[in-house]
Amino acid sequence: MPEGSKNLLYYGDNLDVMRRHIKDETVDLVYLDPPFNSNANYNVLFAEKNGSKAVSQIQAFSDTWTWNQESESIFAEIVMAGGKVSDCLKAFRTFLGECDMLAYLVMMAPRLIELRRVMKPIASIYLHCDPTASHYLKMLMDGIFGAGNFRNEISWRRSNPKSHIKVNFPNCRDVILRYSKSGETTFNMIYESHDPEYVRKAYKYTDSKGQYRLLPLLNPNDNRPNLTYEFLGVSRVWRWTKERMEQSYRDGVVVQLKPGAVPQYKKYLAESKSRTITDDWSDIEQAAGNEALGYPTQKPLALLERIINASCPEGGVVLDPFCGCGTTIAAAQALGRPWIGIDITHLAITLIKQRMKDSFGIEQSVRAIPSGKGETAKVEEAGAEYGSVTKRPFHVVGEPTSEPDAAALAASDPYQFQWWALGLVGARPVEQKKGADKGIDGRIIFQGDKKGTFESVILSVKAGHTNVAHIRDLKGVLEREKAAIGVLISMQEATSPMKTEAVTAGFYESALWGRKYQKMQLFTVAELLAGKTIEMPPIRQVGATFKKAPKATGQPGGDQHELL
Repeated sequence: MPEGSKNLLYYGDNLDVMRRHIKDETVDLVYLDPPFNSNANYNVLFAEKNGSKAVSQIQAFSDTWTWNQESESIFAEIVMAGGKVSDCLKAFRTFLGECDMLAYLVMMAPRLIELRRVMKPIASIYLHCDPTASHYLKMLMDGIFGAGNFRNEISWRRSNPKSHIKVNFPNCRDVILRYSKSGETTFNMIYESHDPEYVRKAYKYTDSKGQYRLLPLLNPNDNRPNLTYEFLGVSRVWRWTKERMEQSYRDGVVVQLKPGAVPQYKKYLAESKSRTITDDWSDIEQAAGNEALGYPTQKPLALLERIINASCPEGGVVLDPFCGCGTTIAAAQALGRPWIGIDITHLAITLIKQRMKDSFGIEQSVRAIPSGKGETAKVEEAGAEYGSVTKRPFHVVGEPTSEPDAAALAASDPYQFQWWALGLVGARPVEQKKGADKGIDGRIIFQGDKKGTFESVILSVKAGHTNVAHIRDLKGVLEREKAAIGVLISMQEATSPMKTEAVTAGFYESALWGRKYQKMQLFTVAELLAGKTIEMPPIRQVGATFKKAPKATGQPGGDQHELL
């Protein structure tokens, strides 16, 4: 199967994923927005769906890099390999010392090396950063891609902030560094519509062919004997030859407004390519309204659509190794490009799966693609049975697809296991500091019996041993929170005392739906993987677990301003 058959979403460390699963020279465009801000902890926000303005949060990742033994090990590995990247990192260490910035640059170096490896010879890479690190990253990319392959430093005005800082101008822009892999690269000039006010002032004439403006025909070089002649009673040095001038006059393109006036030519609005996009992007606003999914580092779709339209050919593969809430993936899907996304949190994977469903009506393939060698071939086989790229289901690689996989995740990272398990039932994680969850790991909100009222399902996820005490604890949480239903998700099968204790909780009765639901429900991961679901009233849009992404309405490959 061709590369275009693959839409792949990987859970895991992008360095490991690229080394194990992505072949040399298979990617047409790379966009990455790697986290860096040593003073910030980013949270993913989920808007409440009960009409209130409250939000709940969960710590998605700590956007901080510190110098440690792992940094030292990676630094030594790169330096020992020699070359320009080695020289660059040694210079950084001499200048910066063992600080957070150096740790960040050492983390980025092997990833940028791998990204260059997977890029096709005509591919481009766009690295999104802020002025804190952009100058260091530019030097690092010069070492990896070659200073001659630097293409642009794009400035994106993301906001117009109000600042209480009195000693600095507030920062309103991000930096996007664009490099190519070689001297030849895919690039399509991007144009945007003229400003209406500019059109009104400049194109103020109209004839049967449409709006036009008048432009001079005089040659800026006054030493052109072959272009010096009299035309309509005016002697000048002209831009055009006399033959062309006379023919254009007969065609009505050249006009003289009054006798003795210097002739001018008509430039029609319809013939204009509109305004050329420069490296100063001030026309794209931050994600807002229905587009904003509550992810604090979310970038607007228009930004990624512009990048893809400019540097990815039709059918070309787009890769985002830090894909977060999936804006790059959504833009690639809308434009008909196959994509590869990688993220290290199950929370991001769950968000992206929901976004694909909400925006495009597609879900991941029912064929399980487990983590391990050889899944690329399996994905290609699975992709053969579907039609166009824009409707083909995507494939998630690296998520647990069996009970042993889930057990391995629970043992290696209980919090990732928790987020993954909540994703199986579409629950929203609840913001709490690790180890202080007060018995609540997730919630699902649904409409109550009366209009404007809402009920909740409380979820508790246990990776380790469970017993009847956990059921009693969850019953206490239900009473405290006045929740309708409680759900315990565990690796182990519930014991008889646990099942008995759950039954004693009774039922939640819904007059709206005319039925009873067991108030305490117990599930194993194996049961959820097999398709078992929570028994509860249906979730309408108003009770959606995650903020709903807008549906994609444009046609793939259309103008970027008309897609979403």
